[in-house]
Amino acid sequence: MKKYINFGLIAVVGLAISSVFTFASTVSANHVWGGYHWARAVSPLSLNLGDNVGSAWDASLSTSSLDWNATSTVLRTSIIAGNKDPRKCSPTLGRVEVCNSKYGNNGWLGIASIWVSGSHITQGTVKMNDTYFNTAKYNTSAWKQLVMCQEIGHTFGLNHQDEIFTNPNLGTCMDYTDDPSGTLKTQPDNQHPNLHDYDELAIIYTHLDAFTSAISSLFTARGKAIENRDIDTSDSKEWGREIKKSNSGKGSIHERDLGKGDKLFTFVVWAE
Repeated sequence: MKKYINFGLIAVVGLAISSVFTFASTVSANHVWGGYHWARAVSPLSLNLGDNVGSAWDASLSTSSLDWNATSTVLRTSIIAGNKDPRKCSPTLGRVEVCNSKYGNNGWLGIASIWVSGSHITQGTVKMNDTYFNTAKYNTSAWKQLVMCQEIGHTFGLNHQDEIFTNPNLGTCMDYTDDPSGTLKTQPDNQHPNLHDYDELAIIYTHLDAFTSAISSLFTARGKAIENRDIDTSDSKEWGREIKKSNSGKGSIHERDLGKGDKLFTFVVWAE
């Protein structure tokens, strides 16, 4: 039987507006993605990660959740039991579903998809492609940890810190690399978040909102319509237009307009 870690909400006193802007200007980070974030009425944000992964992925999911909670003052993730078919990995309003399956020889190693309404994230999915992770190159704890950590980070509103695979490691899972463990080139490992990631989260989630988008019961019928869209993000044809390329020339971010101010963004890590 799996054990799930739950973190309660912790009430904190909000900073004055002048203090907020002073803080935001002093932290060092620059990899926010479009300003998209989960709405939160209290701090820290409490976000559930639905566990739809097999036993081979349990350690990566658990470590990623603990890593993102470790230093962040604005975010707390909890792993809860998932109830999704991992192959389809349909989204659930108000949380992130994490899945693994053999999604096929489609070129991608892992993807993260977020549905947004206006500037607020309403739901997300993370998919790990075992078609590649079952091969000798990628079936390592380092590769699994890098991609799991990075894709979950995207569902918070984070972008990559660097997208050149051959650049020296920055010591963060939000960095592209061909050496996730750091052992091949004697450099920092890229399996966990670093201080810049936590700083960026502090910037993204500086303000409080009038509602919380990480609770499904608070959404309207329009929100339910977003959730029930039959979009299989495993299929690249469903991603929409390519809006950013990585240094390798492949699309790293795609955008699909769902109408009425709603969009779907998909972040891609390609296999070599």
